[in-house]
Amino acid sequence: MPDSTTVDLINGLPCWQGRIEISPLAGGMTNRNFLVADANAGRFVVRIGRDLPEHGVMRFNELAAARAAHRIGISPEVVFAMDGLMVSRFIDGRPLAVEDIRNPQHFEAILDLIQRCHVELPRVFRGPALAFWVFQVIRNYLATLDESSNHVLVDHLRRLETMSEMLERAIGPITLVFGHNDLLAANFLDDGQRLWLIDWDYAGFNSPLFDLANLSSNNGFDATRDDQLLARYFGARGDAARRHAFEAFKCASLLRETLWAAVSELRSSIDFDYATYSRDYLLRLDQAWELFLSRSTR
Repeated sequence: MPDSTTVDLINGLPCWQGRIEISPLAGGMTNRNFLVADANAGRFVVRIGRDLPEHGVMRFNELAAARAAHRIGISPEVVFAMDGLMVSRFIDGRPLAVEDIRNPQHFEAILDLIQRCHVELPRVFRGPALAFWVFQVIRNYLATLDESSNHVLVDHLRRLETMSEMLERAIGPITLVFGHNDLLAANFLDDGQRLWLIDWDYAGFNSPLFDLANLSSNNGFDATRDDQLLARYFGARGDAARRHAFEAFKCASLLRETLWAAVSELRSSIDFDYATYSRDYLLRLDQAWELFLSRSTR
């Protein structure tokens, strides 16, 4: 059960129409999430989380993105919000696993959600919006980690910094879309009829290649699936410069996730094994980096 302060906070929200029951939801690496069953209005998710400047997470931006995502029909409705808290309708479904993301039966639905996010969402987004440039995120993470020796990456920072600089140079010019920027499998929900895209903490303007690379790197796509991903999104094959930038973004995505976990280990109060998460992503990053270098020299 949540602590008494959280229970009192949730009970006191003005959006309830009847007696409520509160239970914690598993997951949430930057937020605390609770399922609330309202006897008269159904079920809702209460998401509690402060601004996280160290991660570039600003709740005004998350709220605006979540509301815009609902307007275009890809995310649940936000029914109430206040500083550090958001209440959304509960989707009766299951989060996808990595195996589901790789399953061909979900491929079209996942790409449809991503393209609608990129193209349709900014048309209905209201208010100021953030950008998510992964290399600036990485620079900030490295600066934060430089201030401490109490993290798992203490012996890797300089080589990771050099890696990031090389990757940023490899990207070249970009086109801006509105990206989700956190395409972990669990951020897709399957209600049995359709897929939904949730969790807009890191949403912001970015290259479309980052979301595609993020989806690939987080879910272990192979070269064949990457070819299908790029061909389906862009409607064309054989663009060597685009493919090179995509591979660079895959490494950058893994690097950002590695550093995110190390910074979270220092700053977060959430009970999660960030150190192991960081080590796992560092291993995946090193493998992707070697492949990127081998392809770059051909």
